[in-house]
Amino acid sequence: MFSSVAHLARANPFNAPHLQLVYDGLAGPSSSPAGPPGPPRRSRTLAAAAVEEYSCEYGSMKFYALCGFGGVLSCGITHTAVVPLDLVKCRMQVDPQKYKGIFNGFSVTLKEDGVRGLAKGWAPTFIGYSMQGLCKFGFYEVFKVLYSNMLGEENTYLWRTSLYLAASASAEFFADIALAPMEAAKVRIQTQPGYANTLRDAAPKMYKEEGLNAFYKGVAPLWMRQIPYTMMKFACFERTVEALYKFVVPKPRSECTKGEQLVVTFVAGYIAGVFCAIVSHPADSVVSVLNKEKGSTATQVLQRLGFKGVWKGLFARIIMIGTLTALQWFIYDSVKVYFRLPRPPPPEMPESLKKKLGLTD
Repeated sequence: MFSSVAHLARANPFNAPHLQLVYDGLAGPSSSPAGPPGPPRRSRTLAAAAVEEYSCEYGSMKFYALCGFGGVLSCGITHTAVVPLDLVKCRMQVDPQKYKGIFNGFSVTLKEDGVRGLAKGWAPTFIGYSMQGLCKFGFYEVFKVLYSNMLGEENTYLWRTSLYLAASASAEFFADIALAPMEAAKVRIQTQPGYANTLRDAAPKMYKEEGLNAFYKGVAPLWMRQIPYTMMKFACFERTVEALYKFVVPKPRSECTKGEQLVVTFVAGYIAGVFCAIVSHPADSVVSVLNKEKGSTATQVLQRLGFKGVWKGLFARIIMIGTLTALQWFIYDSVKVYFRLPRPPPPEMPESLKKKLGLTD
């Protein structure tokens, strides 16, 4: 009984790094029980490289281009698929008196606009989020490699969470500039009855009324919403994948089939999506109201909504973003599999760092 308890204590995810390495068999012969030596540990990276042939090198221009294409598909398709839910969520945020909840919102929308009304804003959604996905996923891979080269191998491992946060924030900065015009048009179409029914109607009307400011006045609130969202999306996903392979999946990733790897991707994506929705929801409420109104600033909208007001529509957004994020990661990883792109395994401590810490000979 006590040996079982000791085994669980050593295997827990909050164990000290040195003790965890001892448990993993990486601390060298001095900490191992006497007995015949086992087979040498093989690096997962080397094992994966031995059985896979990639279509391009990791960090090459072709790699970045195909990652960007994966981002276009993952964001464009998923956001367009949930347009009805997004429409109701936006209307709940800008007119909570009329749209009292998610089910009531669907009921009122169907009664006033019919089934076709639920698809309002699909064109700017598809175009805007495809452009955002291109920059978000493509630039994330660029900045991850760039910052990793700046840090060096050992610091990349030690500071990997900070690396994921910095790379995703940098990528999202540019992604939101690409998204802002279409997001502004989408919100006008969805939340202002009679303003415009299509992107072709909305864009010229917005430009005539407010000029280019109509398309970019929401970029700062978008940064407020999307940068924390994307930082959580990438960092939480990367660390969740690492934890799943370490503590849940009973074998190394190199021994998993492509289908099993994609299941892990989907689960990690959904977990990350729930946290994404929560951290970015207040700013999302501000963006929805700001793009509906003329002449308002983000600060004015925030003061008017108050603490309670910025959390309206959170349940709908958790459902939407959780599903959306899981599907995005699933599609993105599927594109990598299809095009045979390099997919590095979960990070392992470099041999040089193990030697510095006295964990190997």
